[in-house]
Amino acid sequence: MRHLLIGLALALLGGCAQNPVTGQSNFVMMSENQEIAIGRQYHEEVIGKEYRVYESKALQDYVNHIGQKLARNSHRPNLQYHFSVLDSPEINAFALPGGYVYVTRGIMAYLNSEAELAGVIGHEIGHVTARHGVRQQSAAQAANIGLAVASIFVPELNTGIAQNLANILGGALLSGYGREHELEADRLGAQYLAHSDYDPQAIISVLRVLKNQELKDAELAKQEGREPRRYSGLFDTHPDNDTRLQQVVGEADKLVSAKPIEGRSEFLAAIDGLVFNDNADQGVVRNNGFYHGELGIALQFPEAWRVHNQPDALIAVSPGGDAMLQMKMDAKPRGAPVEYARRLAGSGANIRHLDLNGLSAATFELPNATGGVVYHGGRAYVLQAQAKARGGLDAHREAIFATVRSFHALAADERKLVKPLRLRVATARQGDTYARLAQNSPLGKSAESYLRLINAQYPDGEPRAGQRIKLVE
Repeated sequence: MRHLLIGLALALLGGCAQNPVTGQSNFVMMSENQEIAIGRQYHEEVIGKEYRVYESKALQDYVNHIGQKLARNSHRPNLQYHFSVLDSPEINAFALPGGYVYVTRGIMAYLNSEAELAGVIGHEIGHVTARHGVRQQSAAQAANIGLAVASIFVPELNTGIAQNLANILGGALLSGYGREHELEADRLGAQYLAHSDYDPQAIISVLRVLKNQELKDAELAKQEGREPRRYSGLFDTHPDNDTRLQQVVGEADKLVSAKPIEGRSEFLAAIDGLVFNDNADQGVVRNNGFYHGELGIALQFPEAWRVHNQPDALIAVSPGGDAMLQMKMDAKPRGAPVEYARRLAGSGANIRHLDLNGLSAATFELPNATGGVVYHGGRAYVLQAQAKARGGLDAHREAIFATVRSFHALAADERKLVKPLRLRVATARQGDTYARLAQNSPLGKSAESYLRLINAQYPDGEPRAGQRIKLVE
């Protein structure tokens, strides 16, 4: 009876609409006008709070031109589509309901042709045309509403255990859409590419790029003792070996023109000069030194550690992954650095005052946590190190305290370092290898791998004489 009541509640509260792609009825709780309004609302959040638009009108126009061409050949050509390049080093692309599509400059750095860029955009248009976001949101709403209605008839469903069970079941239901939605977006994207005179196999090329990113990050994750990131979504094997992926993309092969557009030269010209990794306003990492022009600070991390400049924190990981040092900023600190450190570490910590060339600071030390607090420009910069196991910091304490002591106001001659790295397109010469091209690279120890990744020749490819390749300067 309880199952019947829940099912009845969902049926009564649910709505159905014709899918623009399949023509079949889908469970949705949102009209097209509502979909567009929600997309517009969240677009303001994306651009206003989460990201900034990349400042290159030429690149924005280029991406918009490709996107509009694909959109005209989609199942929903009458939607007003909006295409934006985001100023983010993330390797990502996503879409909002109602026709809002975003591509980061981070993913563009790893693509190598206009057809691949079209593959990224076409996939995201597929999510929009099939109303994947709307269907996901409708399923989530139905799960919540259905539980609320059912609890009127079944009071036990108000208990914490029942709520947790509902969350688990709802999560399983929604996560089950992932694989099918992604494959459907790949299938639709391949169709839109073919109808726009691109090779639909560019979808596979893009997923190959993302899988190689995943393989590279798995190497780094092993060294750093962390979980690897997932770039290629739901493909456990290499995309080249994914039978269903090959099938859904291959369906569009019969639609492709005799001479599909690759657009390698056009794409490389469009991204020549593209900012790579951190932009200047995010601070930059050079040879394990961190420099931030707007904040006016600099510090040096241990040479062998890997430094990750993230939006909300600066993180350095020891070579074996057994220790991590994180720096965060407090815009409104209370009290002196010694007081701040005592509140942070507790009364049992060993706390010492420091004077770092006129900057007031303090260090703190505990058996499995250590670091420091430095005041500059009315802000507190908190550096805190932790280890995986008790005693794991013992071998790193001096390096950690050296990092705290290295904190200083940005010097005039250091300001020239606060500029972003950029892609430069060049022609490979006879005898060029990525190992040689990586020498003295600002990318540091990983330069050779990065060069192979951005030129689609990972893990062991080499440039050919006359080949146009991307370098980082």
